[in-house]
Amino acid sequence: MGTWRRLLLFGGASLRGCGGVCVPLWGGRVLVLGRQFSGAESETLKQRRTQIMSRGLPKQKPIDGVKQVIVVASGKGGVGKSTTAVNLALALSANDSSKAVGLLDVDVYGPSIPKMMNLKGDPELSQSNLMRPLLNYGIACMSMGFLIEETAPIVWRGLMVMSAIEKLLRQVDWGQLDYLVVDMPPGTGDVQLSVSQNIPISGAVIISTPQDIALMDAHKGAEMFRKVHVPEIFPYILIYGKLQIQASRLCFHSLKVMRPKPT
Repeated sequence: MGTWRRLLLFGGASLRGCGGVCVPLWGGRVLVLGRQFSGAESETLKQRRTQIMSRGLPKQKPIDGVKQVIVVASGKGGVGKSTTAVNLALALSANDSSKAVGLLDVDVYGPSIPKMMNLKGDPELSQSNLMRPLLNYGIACMSMGFLIEETAPIVWRGLMVMSAIEKLLRQVDWGQLDYLVVDMPPGTGDVQLSVSQNIPISGAVIISTPQDIALMDAHKGAEMFRKVHVPEIFPYILIYGKLQIQASRLCFHSLKVMRPKPT
């Protein structure tokens, strides 16, 4: 099944009729979804947005079969967030083999989990039309990267991304999981807000490097999770490839840099 057909199947009605086009770029192809709205359609879209905003915050609903959700986030990209998410999932599984662990990649634009978990292929559909996670190292994994070609970037607007996130959260057959580790995209945007408001989160792990700029953005990420009432927030700092915990609880007034002792 080609990339475009798989995305249509994945997205359902929300992706159909959106006018997809593949644009050549440096020898590859970029998947672009776009649509020109008429005046009437534009007005209808504004009315829908007004109705949605008037409903207030969405009610949190647990993911079927999942006991605890741990999100791994960062203020900036390239600080080791996905590496930490993978190792956290593997550590939870290794610590107690009786515990079932899953790994969900909600970084739609830059999915890393397929490569890090050495997984390729299309997710199969269950009898209830839910996607089945791919399995490796005893970890059940789901990512947008399974639904597109490895070299094909996704160029989507926010509404399309939110539709994809909703399906990654609600249309995956996880079975029974003790822990679901969620690899978030960097920053504090739509995806982070949507995930934290739609599902109950047991804890958030914030990853940063020791640089002042990275710490500043990590502080913003931690503050966002505090505002949406995530119960436990754990800040970690990556120093020379070693993961060190800064504190059991985050002080929102200051972030101290842990530096290695000279040898």
